[in-house]
Amino acid sequence: MTEGLTLISTRDRLSANPSINSGFFRRVALNCSLAAQRSMDLTERQKQLLREIIESYIESGIPVGSETIEKESNMGVSPATIRNDMVRLTALGYLRQPHTSAGRIPTSMGMKFYVDQLMEERSLSLKDEVSIKEELKEPTDRFDRLLKQVTRSLASQTHALALATDEDGEIYASGMANILDIPEFYDIDITRTVLAMLDKAEIIQQIFGMLTLEDQIKILFGEELNMPYLEGCGFVVAKYQSSMHTGMLGVIGPSRLNYPVVIPTMRYFSQLLSEIAKI
Repeated sequence: MTEGLTLISTRDRLSANPSINSGFFRRVALNCSLAAQRSMDLTERQKQLLREIIESYIESGIPVGSETIEKESNMGVSPATIRNDMVRLTALGYLRQPHTSAGRIPTSMGMKFYVDQLMEERSLSLKDEVSIKEELKEPTDRFDRLLKQVTRSLASQTHALALATDEDGEIYASGMANILDIPEFYDIDITRTVLAMLDKAEIIQQIFGMLTLEDQIKILFGEELNMPYLEGCGFVVAKYQSSMHTGMLGVIGPSRLNYPVVIPTMRYFSQLLSEIAKI
């Protein structure tokens, strides 16, 4: 289970962010309640199966069938048992069956349950930590230059689109080429929508504004934002803060972002930038 990670927003953000659709919070509260009830109905085997399916989908990006799980996992149960459990996980809302495919992919509820309950984070190697620290501590007399360095390094580490904002709401971005290599972004409408967001500060601020004062990191899914063409996208956002500077960091990619890697990477960048920003 991942600590210090908030997956859904709370209603008290409405007063601070009147532009956010209140219907979003009603849906989140309902989904949270349903998820809590349904998770109690899962057996340990079903939780293991859900983890196997999600991690296979994160790696391949294609629907996962029972044959794949039987061949690649060590669950030690029959294909019929796997299929029955997949039907159960689908009925409970953790998986869905796209189009006529025999395989399944996780829903946003399934992904959130995975991150909160099943995922094992993969910490940055000492080599990567030292490399990032040295890169970001290169002398610079302007904070905007530091944020540009941060987004370049964050994009390189996560293989996604990286964002940063300062206290004035200026947006810094890097890694646009990264998302062009991801199958989900072969759809020109999705790519155009994501890249257009970089020129719309109010949208970026609305997304970052879903982070409460208590949140360290938050995961959001495009379908929660009620914006066309973002349904297949995932967002991981974090804050940095010091006596000198405050702002947000973000990573945008497909909903199957490699969360075991992205989340600890975001946490490290947030903590490191908070330390550097004191200077």
